[in-house]
Amino acid sequence: MKKISLIAIATFIGLFNAYAQDEVNPITTAAPFLLIAPDARAGGLADMGVATSSDVSSLHYNAAKYAFAESQWQIGLNYTPWLRNLTNDVSLTSLFVANKINERSAWSTSLTYFSLGSIELTDGSGISLGSENPNEFAIDGAYSLKLSEVISMAVGLRFIHSDLAVRVDNSEIQTVNTFAVDVSMFYQSEEKSYGDFNGRWRAGVNLSNMGPKVELVLGGEESFIPTNLKMGGGFDFILDNANTITTNLEINKLLVPTPPIRDNASGEIISGKDDNVGFLKGMVQSFYDAPRGFEEELEEVIWGASAEYLYNEVFSVRAGYFHESANKGNRQFFTLGTGFKFRSTTLDVSYLINASDVNNPLESTLRFSLTINLGDSYAYF
Repeated sequence: MKKISLIAIATFIGLFNAYAQDEVNPITTAAPFLLIAPDARAGGLADMGVATSSDVSSLHYNAAKYAFAESQWQIGLNYTPWLRNLTNDVSLTSLFVANKINERSAWSTSLTYFSLGSIELTDGSGISLGSENPNEFAIDGAYSLKLSEVISMAVGLRFIHSDLAVRVDNSEIQTVNTFAVDVSMFYQSEEKSYGDFNGRWRAGVNLSNMGPKVELVLGGEESFIPTNLKMGGGFDFILDNANTITTNLEINKLLVPTPPIRDNASGEIISGKDDNVGFLKGMVQSFYDAPRGFEEELEEVIWGASAEYLYNEVFSVRAGYFHESANKGNRQFFTLGTGFKFRSTTLDVSYLINASDVNNPLESTLRFSLTINLGDSYAYF
């Protein structure tokens, strides 16, 4: 039997689950591509979107925002190159469609496709055995409803397909198909006067990717999918009819158990809690199971801050900062972005500046988004 080298695939999988080489106790999941910000607007705002104003890609961050959408129909296409400093055939592409049914409700759907490019396979002698094109994708759908003039909620369903398997006799990686649920809420206040300017408050929360564990390796231990909690808030400084500045703060936490510290010889748990639990118990346990206690729990909280300047609803400039603990991945970066609107079409571009000594897959990479707004217009406050 020919022995296949899977080093390339293992490398790709590892790049998603750990950005730092010397993490103290990283949390790994299946299908981590679900956490990648797909669009350039959020890309310019430090990958934030749970409490920003509604846009076509809201389904990824907080589907409840669609109830406050200002267009009847929105269609968005996003493209994000990945690991561009190493290869030119790895990327994330997504398509979003949203429709305001009426003043109070909306539906939305999206397709997110992550291509890991082409991987050449060889046997132990270096003889080519062909190539594989591993990929992952998710198909989403959500319904959003305004509960009052200022609060909305949404429920979403997600089908997840992860095909990292290599179709050879001795491959143990298998294709995974599973489902997950999102539940979100969004608050957007009425516009009020604050003296020299008007203002509007925003807040949002999203529980995403709630679903069962999956078996990535045949006969191996099941893995959690990246169940995640996003919470955030923001404020719009409406200076006049043409100039608005928005500010945003957001925190993220994976609702996945922290791996315990085990004895290398016996495998017994030295510190922490057993992470071999169901996904519902794992969500709750993720708040109190870190081996180093409360200090490590705080390290698992990712935070970001951003701002956006909008001129006459046709031109925008964005900037943000994203921070993750050095012990949990060490992703730290600044982002810049801009957007241009011409009639019903908007083009957004973003750029990432790495602020960590760990390489970032999006470093020195431009992200692009194209949005088309159609149908009737809705105005709020």
